[in-house]
Amino acid sequence: MKPTNQEGPSQGLTRREFLGTAVGTTVVSGLLPRVWAAETRNGIPYRTLGNTGENVSCIGLGGYHLGQQSDEQESIRIIRTGLDEGINFLDNCWDYNDGKSEVRMGKALRDGYRKKAFLMTKIDARTKKGAAQQIDESLRRLQTEVIDLLQFHEVIRETDPDLIFAPNGGMEAVVEAKQKGKVRYIGFTGHKSPDIHLKMLNTAFAHNFTLNSVQMPLNLMDAHYNSFEKKVLPVLVKHNIGVLGMKPMGDGLILKSKTAEPVECLQYALTLPTSVVITGCDSIPILKQALTVARSFRPLNQEQIAALLAKTSKVAQKGEWELYKTSHNFDGTYQNPQWLD
Repeated sequence: MKPTNQEGPSQGLTRREFLGTAVGTTVVSGLLPRVWAAETRNGIPYRTLGNTGENVSCIGLGGYHLGQQSDEQESIRIIRTGLDEGINFLDNCWDYNDGKSEVRMGKALRDGYRKKAFLMTKIDARTKKGAAQQIDESLRRLQTEVIDLLQFHEVIRETDPDLIFAPNGGMEAVVEAKQKGKVRYIGFTGHKSPDIHLKMLNTAFAHNFTLNSVQMPLNLMDAHYNSFEKKVLPVLVKHNIGVLGMKPMGDGLILKSKTAEPVECLQYALTLPTSVVITGCDSIPILKQALTVARSFRPLNQEQIAALLAKTSKVAQKGEWELYKTSHNFDGTYQNPQWLD
């Protein structure tokens, strides 16, 4: 199954024409979150995470950038400030910064902060033995007895779904961890191709397995090129699987394209039927920006969406600002295949 190259609208499309194309498969067709604001905590809207019934903050704190912060104490302060201000969804991964991201988050979750958090992390291993080891390592680093949501990381190869669900594959270890109370919910993430996401979903359906969440890039560029929004998002909404949007700013690439501002990027992703939009915050000012957007959020109307898509259409045609789709720059498991064992 080859990734398809969905061409975006031509440069001449008007805003009105956009309403019937890029927007039509999601917002306009009524695929809005079942609960826009299940509750509000400290001004932050919470949404329901699909079939889990859990309420989570509409903004999630990305784990990768926390490990990039040069000062460990500052990264801990960012996490605790986010939790104090009303964010509860924390993102992380076994391989982020060679484990540094999980170690720092574990330290931040001391002193009663763990009870404020809905904690998610990811593993890379496709084998039962490797997955079990990575789960235990993550639990130790995060200083917790249970991970709220565990996801298979970087489902980016066509072979990944079959490997994960194979006998003695990674899913067996995750299910056993759930039975032992180490894991509460199960999902997967990837950034390469919507077709691979669909294969993972279909593999799960074929095994009568209910996934709780799926994480994928959802942003103003994705809407034009090999789009997760167009191909995967409607499937998740139909099956009530939690939608985790990531890379709302394309890991900064969209900002470098000079076609959209950070606030616009966040507003667009929040207007989609996402349970959580995960954004990287490596400083308190960047965190405050995300908090402000969340607290003041109102869904963009059709005209506003069309205007943003029109601004990004021309530069998004070939995926050059979505290198996570078109290169191996973002593929940690490509650079480190031993993580998959």
